[in-house]
Formats: sequence, C-alpha cells, structure tokens
Amino acid sequence: MELSNTSAIVTGGASGLGEATARALAARGVAVVVADLNDAAGATLATEIDGAFAHCDVTDTDQVIAAIEAARARGPLRSVVNCAGIGWATRTIGKDGEYTSAHDLALYRKVIEINLVGTFNVCRLAATAMSHNEPDADGARGAIVNTASVAAEDGQIGQVAYSSSKGGIVGLTLPLARDLAVVGIRVNTILPGLIDTPIYGSGPASEEFKARLGTGVLFPRRLGHSDEFASLAVELLANSYMNAESIRLDAGIRMQPK
Repeated sequence: MELSNTSAIVTGGASGLGEATARALAARGVAVVVADLNDAAGATLATEIDGAFAHCDVTDTDQVIAAIEAARARGPLRSVVNCAGIGWATRTIGKDGEYTSAHDLALYRKVIEINLVGTFNVCRLAATAMSHNEPDADGARGAIVNTASVAAEDGQIGQVAYSSSKGGIVGLTLPLARDLAVVGIRVNTILPGLIDTPIYGSGPASEEFKARLGTGVLFPRRLGHSDEFASLAVELLANSYMNAESIRLDAGIRMQPK
C-alpha cells in the first residue's frame, strides 16, 4: 500500500513507541496526526514532523472523530497505529484474605476501557472513515496496526488487568480483519517485548535496571528500541499482503511468572 501523500493517525503518539512510529511515517511522506493526552509533547512533535496534534482520549468518541477529521483534512486517511495504553500491576487477592484487599475492580475496568475498548473505538471510527477512500489496485483502502504485548501470552504475576486487555487486542485481530476485508482494510497486531521507552525512567539506576532486564532476552540481549517497533509497524502498513496477523517483537524472550 502506498503511504506517501496520505495521512495517518498514531494514538499515544507523543512519546515512546508512538513517537517513533509517527517519525517513521513522516519520513515516508505521510501527514501524521499525533493523537495524545500530552498536549505539550504532542504539539512539539507534530511541529517537528510537519504533522498535526489532536488532544485525544481514545475512549472519547468525539475526540477520536476530531482526530480523524484532522487527518482527513491533510490527505486520505489510510493508516492508523494504536499505541495508546496504560499499565497496572497488582495481584488478584491480598495477603490478609479480606474481600477489601482483592484487586480493585474499578482499576481493572479502567485498564480494559483504555487499552482494549479504546483501541476498538479508534478502529471502528477510523475504519468508517477509511471506507470512503478510493481503493488502490488491490482494492485496499487502508490498514490498521494495533499494539498488544507479550503479556497477552506470557502474563506475569500481578498483570491480570494488563494481560487481559492486551489478550483482548490479540483476540480482536482476526475477526476485525474479517469484518473489514469487505472494504479493503487490513488489520495486524504487534506484541512488543521489553522495549526501551520513557516508562523505565532515566539516570544511572534506570540504566542498571534496564541492563538487568536485558539479560533475560534470548538475542540480542538488550531491550528493544522504539524505532525497531516503528519499522515493523510501517512494514505492516505498507506490505499489502500482511493481514490478520499478531506478531511478537521480543528478540525471543519468554516471560517468566515473575
């Protein structure tokens, strides 16, 4: 699928995986809408890549539609990469055996709402807009890349909420691709492993912690780079024969229980 002279939306685009993807798409001649809640970082990035910024809570339908319309104003919307998401770590039951110590249900719902429901919200609305595009020689009108995690398959102790949300993204990949095939929209999902993003902080202690994490990776024995994620995301958008796949990007790691 041709990317140049089209537009794209990258949710969670102001930092980490989303930022790297937004930069990679811009380098391919794509007008990128950086959709994020971080107004300052998002606007700065959008200026750097000659894109646009949209303040966007992925669970808010009106804000998602506004981001979509901002993209369509800059060119046919043919690419969406969903990177927005949150993490949460807590065990299912407490040590004291009291009901009140069980996993906070509101927090569980929040993780599912943002990571899974938010991803689908963007997909359903963006796909609706893409369905109006003129098809290319393959009949293609667009492509979507969603972000899950190796936690979808190797969920660790304390990751019930996060793993549930990411497992849901993997689970929606095939039926979503089947739903959207009729209008020529492909859907793929990336399951990143340990990727070096701002979530790990900065400074000597952070670098030491990341180095320890890297020893558990098969090869190469390091954390992944955001631009390695971005490279795969762009390939999944551009390669017209990639569809309905969930791909681990993890250098062979298999997460242990804890």
